[in-house]
Amino acid sequence: MSLALAFTMPVVLLLALWIDRRWGEPPVAIHPVVWIGHYLKACGRVTVRCPPAPAFVLGALAWMAGATAVGALAWALQALSFWQLARFMARPGIENGLAATVLIALMAWLLKSMLSWRMLVDEVGAVEAALRQSLPAGRERLSWLVSRETASLSESQVRESVIETLAENLNDSVVAPIFWFVLLGLPGAAVYRFANTADAMWGYRGSYRGQHWEWAGKWAARADDALSWLPARLTAGLLMSVTRQVQFGALRREAARTPSPNSGWPMAAMAMALGVSLGKPGVYTLNATGRAPRAGDVPLAQKYASKVVFALVPYALIAIVLVALVM
Repeated sequence: MSLALAFTMPVVLLLALWIDRRWGEPPVAIHPVVWIGHYLKACGRVTVRCPPAPAFVLGALAWMAGATAVGALAWALQALSFWQLARFMARPGIENGLAATVLIALMAWLLKSMLSWRMLVDEVGAVEAALRQSLPAGRERLSWLVSRETASLSESQVRESVIETLAENLNDSVVAPIFWFVLLGLPGAAVYRFANTADAMWGYRGSYRGQHWEWAGKWAARADDALSWLPARLTAGLLMSVTRQVQFGALRREAARTPSPNSGWPMAAMAMALGVSLGKPGVYTLNATGRAPRAGDVPLAQKYASKVVFALVPYALIAIVLVALVM
């Protein structure tokens, strides 16, 4: 089994990244994260209407039920793939080989659905392209990516928001899913994506769009904080290593300025690497001595983020093999 793991998992990761680069996101109708969103939306309609204590309990139970289902389905596919590959290795043949290939490809497709590198880069680039056409166009395009109000943002604030989005989602949509895939295989990546999606849909402080999510989404928010803790710091560390313009002591101080225990790390690292100041008025400011973002900073941020992904992959492949061999 360890040989099957050591062979299969690196292939699955590389194939998933290739699928992402070649085709991007699956169609909405068959996208697993969209299905997760439908489940969370349905449960949220019930939990958000309850008083605080029942809302918290129902939210936690709905989260655990969903995470268990997602993890179990991913584990079943992974276990079936390993079994079929071991069968092929014991009894080579066209039928066994074809079945193993199909299952491995399906694993790769599911893993790709748990991460979104191409879409992140494309959407960030689209905001910058729209902003160069006009400020209203940039604000409108940014509104596709963030939940904050964008109609009154200045040109530099639009760039601040999009750079923050790139840095935060470099962790949430790429590094963290790969991190949990390395440690726990396909179930790890799937449960992380469920947790991150639940936090995005439920994890609001106070009211959001007329509904009070403070208690209904508290479990989802804390679960995402726990699962993102190490990957966020790994993302910041990789940004430090590829840019060589960030010092750990300063990064640690800046990261602590955000309300989130995790998002400040990649955002602060990106701000310091670019030499810009990022923030939300009245909430936080990162790298306050930096200049305002300007034209050219978004493409440079994309370049730095790409370097992080390229640096991460070989480490992930080595770690996968080591984990497989000790199991």
